[in-house]
This record gives sequence, C-alpha cells and structure tokens, in this order.
Amino acid sequence: MTTTRHFGSDIPHLPTDEPYGKRDVPRGPAPLYLRALAGLLDLGIVAIPLVLGWYIVDSLRDDNGGGEADRVVFGGAAVAIALGLALWNRGFREGNTGQSSGKGWVGLVTRDTHTGDAIGPTRSLQRAFRRTGTEVVRESTATAEGFAVREKDVSVAAIRRRRLIGLGVLVILLGLVLLASVAVGARPLSFAEIFHALVDPDGSQTDIIVRTLRGPRTVLGLVVGMALGVAGALIQGHTRNPLADAGLLGLNAGAAFLVVLSMYLFGFSAPSEYLWFAFAGSFAASVIVFGLSSIGNGAASPLSLALAGAAVAFFLQAMTNAIIIVDQSSLDSYRFWVVGSVAGRGFDVLWQVLPFLVIGLILALVSTPGLNVLSLGEDVARSLGTNIAASRALGIVAITLLTGAATAACGPIAFIGLVVPHVARAITGPDYRWLVPYAGLLGGVMLVTADVIGRVVVRPGELQVGIVLAVFGAPFFIALVRRRKLASL
Repeated sequence: MTTTRHFGSDIPHLPTDEPYGKRDVPRGPAPLYLRALAGLLDLGIVAIPLVLGWYIVDSLRDDNGGGEADRVVFGGAAVAIALGLALWNRGFREGNTGQSSGKGWVGLVTRDTHTGDAIGPTRSLQRAFRRTGTEVVRESTATAEGFAVREKDVSVAAIRRRRLIGLGVLVILLGLVLLASVAVGARPLSFAEIFHALVDPDGSQTDIIVRTLRGPRTVLGLVVGMALGVAGALIQGHTRNPLADAGLLGLNAGAAFLVVLSMYLFGFSAPSEYLWFAFAGSFAASVIVFGLSSIGNGAASPLSLALAGAAVAFFLQAMTNAIIIVDQSSLDSYRFWVVGSVAGRGFDVLWQVLPFLVIGLILALVSTPGLNVLSLGEDVARSLGTNIAASRALGIVAITLLTGAATAACGPIAFIGLVVPHVARAITGPDYRWLVPYAGLLGGVMLVTADVIGRVVVRPGELQVGIVLAVFGAPFFIALVRRRKLASL
C-alpha cells in the first residue's frame, strides 16, 4: 500500500532528522489490474500483424484475383512477424531487462523471487506455462530492492555465436523472400505450377512467366540489393559519415547526367540501351570526386571526400535539370528511370552488369581488413603501417563498380545504402569483416521484399521499388535513428 507523507497544517510536524515529502516504496506483487493492462498491451503488439495479415489474405481471394501462393506468402509472413515480436518482447526483452513493452508502459518489472534480478529469456518464455520462482512488481519496488538487468555477454565466443546465428537466420529469410518473389504477382500461381516451371518446364504460360519474367527479376533484385547494401557500408566507412550513401559521393548524379544525355542525343529509352551510359557516369563521377579530394595533401580524407562528392553532385544535378527542362521527351524517359525499378529487366540486363557486381563484391570483401584499421583514424592507421591511399583507392573502386552497375541496371534506388549498414552494424558491431556480408544479405532481402510489396499494394498494377522503399524506408530509418541515437562511425 502506498502512503505519502505530505507537508501541511493538518499533519503533525515530523522530527527535523526525517526527510519531508518522502514517498514510501510499495512492497509485494503488483496489483492485478496493472498486470492485466500490461498483458493486453503485449497482446496488442502481437495481434497487429495478425489482423493486418488476415485482411490481406481475405483481400486475396480467388474472386479478387488472388492465388494460393499469394495467400500462403502473406499469411505466413504475418504469422512469422507475430511470432518474432512475441519472442523478442516476452522473451529476450522481458527476460533481460525485466520489462516487456506493455510492462514498461505501465511501470512493472518481472524478477526472480529469490534473487530479485532479471530471469533470462528462457524462463521468461516459460512464464506462460510455469510461473514458479518469478513475480511481477512495480518498477519502483524493483529499483528500491536492487533489481539488476542481465548484462549482455560481450565475450569473443558469444559475439561470434550471435553473428553466426544471425547469418543463418538471414540466409533462411533470404530463401523465403526469393520464393515469395517468384510466387507473387499479377498472375496468380499455385505452388504446383511454380515447381513445374522450375523443375520440368514445357513452355506453358506459367512456365514462361516464372522463367522469363519473375525469375530474372528476382535474381536481378537480389544482386542489385546486395550491391547497394555492401556499397553503402563501404561509403559510410570511408567517409566516416553515418548519413552517407551513393548520392553523397555524386555517383547517382553522374549516372543520371549521362543517362539523360544519351536520351537527349540518341533517343534511348530502354534500360539495355542506356545501361553503359549510367555505368560510365558513375565511374566518371567517382574518379572526379576521388581526384578532387586528393588534391593538396595527396590522400583523400573522409571530410574531403564528402565535400568533393557534394560539389560534384550539385553540379551534375544542375546539368541534368538543364537538359530535361529544354527537352520534353528526355524528361518523360528520365522520370521513369530516376524512380528506380527492377520491372522490365531481364537476363540481358543482368548478364551485362553481373561481372562488375561480382568483381566489386570481391574487392569489397578484400578491403574490409584495411577499412577496420582506417576506422581507428588515419594517424593510427598510418602508425600501423597501413597505406591509406591504397586502401581508399581499393574501397572507391569497389564502391564505383557496385553502385555504378546497380544504378545502371535499375536506376538510382535510395534508402538501401543508407539504412542497411545501420541495421547490420546493430547486429555485428563495427567489424567490417562481418558488417559487409551482413549488409549484402540485408540489402538483397530489403530490395526483393520491397519489390514483392510493390506488386500487391496497387493490384493489378505495380508500384516501383524505389517508391516502396521511400514509403516504408523513411519511417523505419527515423525510428532506427531515434532508438539507436545514430552511432558515430
């Protein structure tokens, strides 16, 4: 029971050695109504994805143009998200900190009855069936009685184990997303039709859809997403700027300028026609930015790279605007390219950019040890014998190949290079040997998922992946930044 001692005329004066206005800390278990309220809030967190999933599945009935695969994909995704939220909220969060989201909002703590500390994820998950040895108290009670959260295991073995588990989960998630990309589209397909098209094609309509449309589109989305994610991690590492992406180094502006120039001079409008112009534009912009940033002291610093990239990007964007203002046909073609999309691209586009993407990924992985040393600061790196100019050059070449080829294939796609490195860094820490592969897998998952969502939200039409990423990526990035305080690099 809470008893508050107020200072007033109707209350006898206390001895001078007792503190005035002191609130007595309640003891014992929390009231039932607070525990019930916390339980309802936690239940609501799990119910939201299930309700949304049910509405989506219901809207994908056969008479609405939906298919079996569509319903299984979105229904399964809703259930998986709900289970993941429950596992995180009532398992890891409550077990390690004592508070699920609901208990945190109403000020309750789950603790061990005997030790008074957090109970751990396993016991927290078991509380739904066995509550022996645990209790729920008010937050003030737990704090006054010395409640302690579980410290995160930061040993080398524990970090390596978390990274390997995360990598395995990402690979499984990527497999499911790729399957969804093949299954979901304007033409409903069953799993039998998909299996037939992949294993024993005979030239039927569904075989053509899977093998010539959705298959190439899925593979292209995967490799482009991986390239953008890896390039984003390298750009943020080399510029030491957590808000850096391909736009900051002027790579997108260089590609856009030469694409518009090819449309204006030669009338190109298909991706396979202006692909090489986009790649050449990104490459030229990276050479100019790296050259300008190296003038003076002979080495490109993070600040000089960012400044040179911003200057080149503004100049090239102005030249692009000058062309599309005077030529209406160039504007019409450019506005479809600049959104960014994997639709309408087949294996012909993929084969042209694939060698550059593979070489860029190999160079990116090779450059990660040097980037780890550079992240300690140029003075420290120099004292350790690192050739800073060579490390920067290797990184810039990898960034140019990855970003240039990805932009040439699908247009400038934002948010992946900006968001993915932060998510990867939250899982792996600052070690670029792990961060870069994680960023690649996360980028592939993110782009293919956005493409699948774009095929469904405006059925029977499609929404370009660049628009989907902007709509969903911006709020996600804002929430990520606010939660993690945007760790400095």
